[in-house]
Amino acid sequence: MTIIREHWSARSGFIIAAVGSAVGLGNIWRFPYVAYENGGGAFLIPYLIALLTAGLPLLFLDYAVGHRSQGSPPKAYRALFSKAESLGWWQVAVCLVIGIYYASVLTWAGSYVYFSIGQLWGDQPEQFFFEQYLATTASSQFEWQFVSHLFWPLIAVWAAVLLILYGGVKKGVELANKIFMPMLIVLFSILVIQALRLPGAVDGLNAFFTPNWQAMMNYKVWLAAYGHIFFSLSVGFGIMVTYASYLKPKTNLTGSGLVVGFANSSFEILAGIGVFAALGFMAFSSGAKVEDVVSGGIGLAFIAFPKLISSLGAGADLFGFLFFASLFVAGITSMVSILQVPIAALQDKLAWSRSKAVTWVGGGTAVISTLLFSTTSAIKLVDIIDHFINNIGIITGALLSIVLVSWFKRHLMQQLAEHINVRSTVQVGGIWKMTLTIITPAVLLSTLIMTLSGLLATGYGDYAPGLQWTFGWGVILFCVVFTLVLTQVNDRKGK
Repeated sequence: MTIIREHWSARSGFIIAAVGSAVGLGNIWRFPYVAYENGGGAFLIPYLIALLTAGLPLLFLDYAVGHRSQGSPPKAYRALFSKAESLGWWQVAVCLVIGIYYASVLTWAGSYVYFSIGQLWGDQPEQFFFEQYLATTASSQFEWQFVSHLFWPLIAVWAAVLLILYGGVKKGVELANKIFMPMLIVLFSILVIQALRLPGAVDGLNAFFTPNWQAMMNYKVWLAAYGHIFFSLSVGFGIMVTYASYLKPKTNLTGSGLVVGFANSSFEILAGIGVFAALGFMAFSSGAKVEDVVSGGIGLAFIAFPKLISSLGAGADLFGFLFFASLFVAGITSMVSILQVPIAALQDKLAWSRSKAVTWVGGGTAVISTLLFSTTSAIKLVDIIDHFINNIGIITGALLSIVLVSWFKRHLMQQLAEHINVRSTVQVGGIWKMTLTIITPAVLLSTLIMTLSGLLATGYGDYAPGLQWTFGWGVILFCVVFTLVLTQVNDRKGK
């Protein structure tokens, strides 16, 4: 029986889902910190240049590849060049790895929605997070000690994500984004308004927006801007290729891409305003400087913000609920998009029904995720796997996808440009080709070389070498093996 490919109900459904994928945990806790560390207001210039010269061009490329083939990454790249199917499976492997640990962080955010009511973290949020909640030990080795209060929320998160995925593209992914994205915007907008009313908020905004023009002379700032754009827009690792494959034949690709790109960046700047207004209040309350309370990533979400929330008095519960609910909602939509990639790939390759693909992909990753991240080593594994898969896995996939069409198969670039231009209001041409031939590959290659040299020379963090090799280089090896094996599997055509 031939499986009919699903489609979004309308272009608006695709745009909302694409924005939902792009807007995730990183927009709230990563962008403000990256911007502050790399020149404050001055960082916005290389950030916007990176968006225009790399983010949007690569987004258009992903859209064209997926829409032209009406297939997931393996099928889409094979349609361009038969031997490029392996590139698609690499991107599928990267998504599988990300999905396994992303669910863990999503669970933490969901748990903290509950903890924020009454500030259950007490007077020592750092100690509560690491020692009581995560039950982390001082050991640099992997420890497989079961933590029950991590296990059950993780099961609940996986159940919610799988329920959405079983619903399909229209009734699952699209519907979930139509519910969660407006919810995220409302929740976070209220949070920003609340933060701007706090004493010291102006000091925080000054720290965030005051330009350090000297920083723009540092090449690392530009690499940081380009690197963040790749991660932020969900480009280069199969998500946008997959989402574009569900578009109807006559769809304005560049128009959709511009909406997604600028909507994502607008939310990031809004996140920066809200986060730094709140950090300004924290500095004001403690008599410290803003730079002394600034942190990024997990430190911002689960240590700095709980401290801030506890100092708010009467409005603490509401503020905490808004912040962690925003994190959770943003994470759900991104999590769904990540898993949609391997689900679509197996449907295309093996002619599986959606329910079978969701059961095997979702069920398999859920089992691995709960086994690894319901342990006292959860935070260590998240940190290591995230660093390796983002800085090697995603960068490698993005670099190879660009090099394939811009260096070795240059006629494909013209074919993709024509595919875009036939159905789009904003046309692509020489500038689009130049950025994908020179600028973007140069930045990605530089970033990859620096990452590899650093990891090979000094490793990552203070973790034991065995832990890094098993869960750092090990996930990269998994991607290689997975790619080689799935590329050799014969297609099963529905009849």
